[in-house]
Formats: sequence, structure tokens, C-alpha cells
Amino acid sequence: MPNSMNPLQIVADRWQPSARFVRRAAFACVVMAVVIVVTGGAVRLTQSGLGCPTWPTCTEDSLTPTPEMGINGVIEFTNRMLTYVLCAVVGLAITAARAREPRRRSLTRLGWAQFWLVASNGIIGGITVLTGLNPYIVGSHFLAATALLTVAVVMWRRACEGDEEPRDLVARPVRQLSWVLVVSTALLIVIGTVVTGSGKHAGDAKKDVHRIPLDVREITQLHVDFVCVVLGLTVALWFVLRAVKAPAGPVRRVVEMLAVLLLQGAVGFVQYFNDSPELLVGTHMFGSCLVWIAVLRVFLSLRDRGELVAPASPADGAGALRPAAQAASSR
Repeated sequence: MPNSMNPLQIVADRWQPSARFVRRAAFACVVMAVVIVVTGGAVRLTQSGLGCPTWPTCTEDSLTPTPEMGINGVIEFTNRMLTYVLCAVVGLAITAARAREPRRRSLTRLGWAQFWLVASNGIIGGITVLTGLNPYIVGSHFLAATALLTVAVVMWRRACEGDEEPRDLVARPVRQLSWVLVVSTALLIVIGTVVTGSGKHAGDAKKDVHRIPLDVREITQLHVDFVCVVLGLTVALWFVLRAVKAPAGPVRRVVEMLAVLLLQGAVGFVQYFNDSPELLVGTHMFGSCLVWIAVLRVFLSLRDRGELVAPASPADGAGALRPAAQAASSR
């Protein structure tokens, strides 16, 4: 009886999504996680961080922006509304993973982890507004979005593979090198967040917004140093994979990461020597998402969990009704 009252169980009893649909739903979560980062950057770069001066409503008397608030209010409110779109996409991924047979609890757990990250980051976003764009809270907001992107990428990968015990495709020292690469890339992104917090794009032109009290040139130099570290580790990993005759998949992922790093470095170089124009800063934020996705794909490609197990009656396309639901629909 309890299961009959569970909405997810009701859907699972009537719908059998295909493996392709589950993969696409998981990938949609990755796309929306990137969109949230980029649109959040657009809010900052258009000086719309306090376009809605309070939270959870837009003003003390209105849920939505008023005409007097102009375009800044519209931009900030639109970014808030995108959170609901993200929740809908994550909800679809959870539902599809729950309805898929055989049931894979790891996928539904990853979906729910995304849901709670979205909810918690929404609260952090509200605190960001209520604290007048405190740079430490703003940085936490971005890093929480990166955590969401991390879980989304892992779910996407898990949707493409089986549930066997992970089997390393390379020797342990190579896996350890990939760990060092992931940690170095994470530090690179954190330092980049500090650069932004101490830089000129505070998020609101009408208010004297507090900045992180660091010399932006010095922290930028540290950021560049870590770029060189990550680039060197990526090249080293490529040589090692070639030397140990690793499968083509991991080698290809490392080449993809190298390409993304070089493009991101070029954007950062031009951005710095042109006094950080808004468009290039936004492009650099998008690039940071691509770099993080690339390093996660490198790391996850170095182990294998077997092939997906097909259900007894696999469905084609987006999905199909289960037999009981088909019988009910034919009455």
C-alpha cells in the first residue's frame, strides 16, 4: 500500500524509459548545470547582482521585478526562475532513473544529490543578495554550482555504463596521477574564484560592494601558475597513457582536455591584457565549466564498470508503457 502512494512508484509502474532516454536526461542535467553557471555570471557582469534587492521575493512588496527596476531586475529575476527549470530537468532525470528496469539505485541517489544541491545553492544565492554580494558568499555560490556540475557529470557517466565493480584500465600509479590532475584542477578553479572576488566585476554598480582584500595581480599570477601545473600534468598523463598502451578512450579524453585547456588559456590571456571585458569574462566562466567536465571525464574514463544490463523487454525511443499500463490504456 505505501508504494501505491509514492508518485515515483506510480510512474515506474506505468512507464519503461529506454536507456538512451535516461542518458539524455542525465546529459540535460549537465547542460543545465552549465547554463546556471553562465547565467549567474551574466547577472554579475551586467551589474544585476542586486537587480532584485531582497530574497525570496524580488522586492519587499513584489514577487516579480517592477518596471522601475529596469533591465537589471529582469536579468536577476530570470536567473532565479532558471532554478525552477533546472529542478524540472533534475526531476525528469530522477523519474527516468527510478522507472528504468533493472532498477539502479546509484542513479536515483545521484539525481537526488543534484536536487538537494540545487536547493541548497538557491539558499546560498538568497544569502548572497541579503549580504549585499559578499564576495565570499558569491564565491561559495559558484563553487556549489561546480559541485552540482560534478554530480551531474558522474550521473551522466553512470547512465552510460553498467553496475559491475570498478575495474582499473591502467596501473595504480597512473590512476594516482589522474587524482593529482583532478585536485590541481579543482585548486585552479578555486583560485580563479578568488581572482573574480578580488577583481573589478563586483556585480552592482550602484553600491560599494566589498571585495576580497587581495592584490588582484598577485592572485592572478598564482592562477596562471596553476594553469601551467594543470597543463603540465595533462601532457604528462598523455605521455604516460601512451607509454603503457592504455585504451583509446582515456587517451582521447586527455587530448580533449588539452584542447579545452589551451582554448581556456588563450581566452584568459586576452581577457587579462584587455582589462577583463565582460564578454570575455563570461566566456572564461563557460570555459571553466568545460575544463572541469573534461578533467572529470578523464578521471572516469580510467576505470570500467561493464556494459548496461538490458531489461527483459527493452523499449525503443523515449520509453514505453509497461504491460499493465498498456492493458489499462486499451480499455
